[in-house]
Amino acid sequence: MLVISSREFRQNQRMYFEKVDNGEQIIVQRGKDKSYALTPIKAEDIYFNEEMVRKIKKSAKQAKDGQFIEISTSKEIKELLGL
Repeated sequence: MLVISSREFRQNQRMYFEKVDNGEQIIVQRGKDKSYALTPIKAEDIYFNEEMVRKIKKSAKQAKDGQFIEISTSKEIKELLGL
């Protein structure tokens, strides 16, 4: 793990991104009490990927077609969740 200042990161961003791409953990310190971890993001890490958009569109169509369960009490929520 490598801990660097935000100034050092700004001056050498490319080098630190390459280190992260190669599996090294980089922590950027900003002031005395703030730190940030550099982490690469993969397609499957993004919540609104193509699969999620398809699921949302399918759910919207089901709701439009009346294919839904209306729940209004905590008892109904527990029953739905099997609690």
